[in-house]
Amino acid sequence: MPDTVAPSAGGLRTADWYKSATRWTQLTLAEDDPIRFDPEFWIDLFRRSKSNATCLSAGGYIAYYPSKVPFHYVSQYLGDTDPFGTLVEGARRLGMHVMARVDPHAIHQDAADAHPEWIAVDRDGNRRRHWAYPSVWVTCAYSGYNFEFMPQVVREITRNYDIDAIFANRWQGHGVCYCETCRRNFRDASGHDLPLDANPEDPAWLAWTAWRRTVLSRLVVEWDEAMKAIKPNTSFIPNMGGVSLMEFDLKLIEKHCPFLVVDDQGRRGTEPVWMSGRNGKRMRATFRDRPVVLITSIGPEEKYRWKDAVTTGPEIRSWMLDGVVQGMLPWFTKFNGVVPDQRWVAPVVDSFGLHAALEPVLAATRPAAEIAILDPATTLRHHGPDTRREAEADDLGVYQALVEEKLPFEMLSDQAMTPERLDRFKVVILANATCLSDAQCAALEAYVARGGGVVAAHETSTRDENNRPRGTLALARLLGVTVTRPPRAGVQNSYVALNGRHPISEGYDGAARIIGGTRLIGVEAAVDAEVPFLYVPDFPDLPMEEVYPREAPRGAAVVARRHPGGGRTVYIPWNIGGIFWEVLAADHQRLIANAVRWALGKRPDVEVTGRSVLDVALRENQDGLVVALQNLTNPMMMKGPTRETYPVGRQEVSVAIPVGRAFAGARLLVAGEAAEAEVEAGRVTVTVPAIELVEAVHITWA
Repeated sequence: MPDTVAPSAGGLRTADWYKSATRWTQLTLAEDDPIRFDPEFWIDLFRRSKSNATCLSAGGYIAYYPSKVPFHYVSQYLGDTDPFGTLVEGARRLGMHVMARVDPHAIHQDAADAHPEWIAVDRDGNRRRHWAYPSVWVTCAYSGYNFEFMPQVVREITRNYDIDAIFANRWQGHGVCYCETCRRNFRDASGHDLPLDANPEDPAWLAWTAWRRTVLSRLVVEWDEAMKAIKPNTSFIPNMGGVSLMEFDLKLIEKHCPFLVVDDQGRRGTEPVWMSGRNGKRMRATFRDRPVVLITSIGPEEKYRWKDAVTTGPEIRSWMLDGVVQGMLPWFTKFNGVVPDQRWVAPVVDSFGLHAALEPVLAATRPAAEIAILDPATTLRHHGPDTRREAEADDLGVYQALVEEKLPFEMLSDQAMTPERLDRFKVVILANATCLSDAQCAALEAYVARGGGVVAAHETSTRDENNRPRGTLALARLLGVTVTRPPRAGVQNSYVALNGRHPISEGYDGAARIIGGTRLIGVEAAVDAEVPFLYVPDFPDLPMEEVYPREAPRGAAVVARRHPGGGRTVYIPWNIGGIFWEVLAADHQRLIANAVRWALGKRPDVEVTGRSVLDVALRENQDGLVVALQNLTNPMMMKGPTRETYPVGRQEVSVAIPVGRAFAGARLLVAGEAAEAEVEAGRVTVTVPAIELVEAVHITWA
């Protein structure tokens, strides 16, 4: 379809088009859809769901328009139709934004025969058949396929259709490719042979991750520039995620990606629902003001790939709306244009409708919290997919503990630790930021000197930014410790003992000791530090008759320190976050919360109480704030799919009134009514009578 549509009013086709693209419908077509699906069903759904943007299958692996690019496979069912063009026209009639989807990760036999150099090669030298559909071939993301062929496709779509952007899925490749081109280019760039394993200790692996980052960053630039040469207000939008922030040059993302799309479509295994909102926090940990969109699937997200299935309505709504609560824009995706099971339609329409109702207030406020978890990108970029989740275990455990404590918090990337970014927070938590540069450590030291609080644990700062071991903690002086024993792993039956009275050891009445960790570092505390817990020296866990301590507690297991500028630090020299994530011991949750509250040095500005598990988000502007509450209370909280939503009863939200301001009013945005509120001792307490899935308390100041 030629691009004959004139630019509309309201900025629909301006450089700022993405700012009004806030609810996305994605349709990923199957090859036989041109003769089977009903385009009018989808155009009507755009309208019913209040979608203002859509992402539609266009090309790459299969073209859903009459492409003229050589070796661009066109659906064998296309005939004289143009399903992509039909959907684009329908969306534009509704005043919607349009993004074309391309998928360059596989090619058909004719292209493989003509261009064998486009095919990825495994470590044994075999060209890679597609793992799920062996009739086609996996492409090398670093080859001429992406750098010569796909730009032709990008230009054709941009030239011929009325689109705002092109979105690429599976564009980053599938691990190391061992084709001759990759071998040669990598050796020329790094001097290494390609690594055989994703080993963060291997210099070749570290060099490969850096090389891949350079190559794919160049790809983003070239595709974006190819589009802008035809239509200056269009953009190439790569499918991104928290991992991408570690893989790409942040300046490049800032320049070429006006908004970020996170492809984390649902829960897997024993993931909690808050994993959805964590995506938003991770993205704005680096790009605070950049819009972030979360893709939600209507089906289950498990390794078995049931892509044409439908999960439960409560599961769809919970995942999508936790993203909304944490500041993300909703996007749902349907694979296959035929709809044999419509049970997903109502949950999507309801969730999009709720976002449309909350959007005016959410858009007028910005995320705000006193507490931040450091996102350790410098550490995680050294890990591949097989080891990254294990490396994140400490962060996930601390995240879970803060959610259960109902404490609002953000994330802060260690790539963006400017004084301005750090000073937004009263406390920064380093759950296990193993790799930190000298400059990053200096930034944290300066932050504490200015009055900030730091809670650090485990092997934080024991390696430099290149993953080289230091032999000690670079932050040892700040934290008030000297390392006396290197890390020990696999410790059984370990305990830490309470050492006198201290706020960090409160709440353990009746206990002399609690569970310790499984990875321990021996430290000695500085003379000006406090030691709320001591290690209990090792003793056997079998035979049962031998299970008793032989020695009195000794060696600091928690070190707290007050600093001259008002800052506070806490160091826990063992894997408290990781072991909590694995075992979920309540004593560890209490210890994490106590350490954070002590480092804060005052009562939190926002407190939420009530019998519930909630994911709490805080947003504010000069006129007031919003406390958004996502109800996670459910016996299936740690395993999907959710069967139904379990409403919770009365909750109280207590907020400190800013100096010089007065309480003006409070509303419950989802219930659509004024809220009961009481003012006392410089705080306002708002009553939330009940929460089904989401509520948002909007408090305004006089």
